Amino acid sequence: MTISGKIARTVRDVAAYREFSLFIVLVVVSLIMTMVSDVFMNKANIEAILLGLSVEATIAVGMVILLISGGLDLSVGSTLAFTGVVCGLALTVLKLPAVISILLGLLAALGIGLINGLLVSKLKINPFIATLGMQITVRGLTLVLASGKAVLNLPASFTVVGQGRLFGVQYPIYIMLTLVIVGDLLMRNSRFFRQSYYIGGNEKAAGLSGIPVDLVKIFNYCLVALLAGIAGIMITARFGSSSLTVGTGVELRVITATIIGGASLSGGEGSVFGAFLGALFMGVLANALNLLGMDIYWQNLVTGLILIIAVVVDVLNERRKSRQK
Repeated sequence: MTISGKIARTVRDVAAYREFSLFIVLVVVSLIMTMVSDVFMNKANIEAILLGLSVEATIAVGMVILLISGGLDLSVGSTLAFTGVVCGLALTVLKLPAVISILLGLLAALGIGLINGLLVSKLKINPFIATLGMQITVRGLTLVLASGKAVLNLPASFTVVGQGRLFGVQYPIYIMLTLVIVGDLLMRNSRFFRQSYYIGGNEKAAGLSGIPVDLVKIFNYCLVALLAGIAGIMITARFGSSSLTVGTGVELRVITATIIGGASLSGGEGSVFGAFLGALFMGVLANALNLLGMDIYWQNLVTGLILIIAVVVDVLNERRKSRQK
């Protein structure tokens, strides 16, 4: 094969990756918005985009791993809110130090993930039903625990987690980027994490080959819940209060981002980097619509349409692959 042929083949191979296509779309959208708006490429606006997607991108790291293994978690939004309330009450009612309060909040999130994992792996309950029920239960528990009121006046020793800056950039952005990088490296290089691909591709075959299917599933549910808890800590510290309604609808936005990034609802496909690009695409789109003056209701409509289109594309891809086998 000639050098030009090798180069052409390499380009085709790279273009076949969903991440590459999504990156090109992001570049094109950014160039268009730069020409349309003088504000879009400002440092403040770029930081606002990254800060806005820090919560969803953090959860997307765990969600894409769960989707790869064939799972699904609709309770991450409720887990996010519950973690914030537990942490807020530990700070204001129990008067515990910030570090202990954060650990209690994350432990509560981990407990939710463990229950989800056991329901799905041991009792064989459909992930959609199990986590939908957990979503409603945890949201109700959050309201009961906080007596229907937001937890206000959180101490500065805690809010610095969401409001502090390093080199002029807020901490949540660093936390998100660190989790994305670590998550992507683990999914590409860790033998334990890569087992999720085999489970999502063919669970029965994975079990017969010696992979601890139930253990991996439980771990993945705990992981996505823990990351939802971290997101809950970040957003609670950022706003300085534990909101009871925060996180509503975040699970659908996260799932949309992961599917756009190349994950499949059928399992066995996806990457952490792709999920991050999907979340970034959603964040850039929302920011662009804001700068163009589009009403918030239309933004919700656009998000819903993107989710439908992403699912349709995923289904069509699965059918195409089935016909090729």
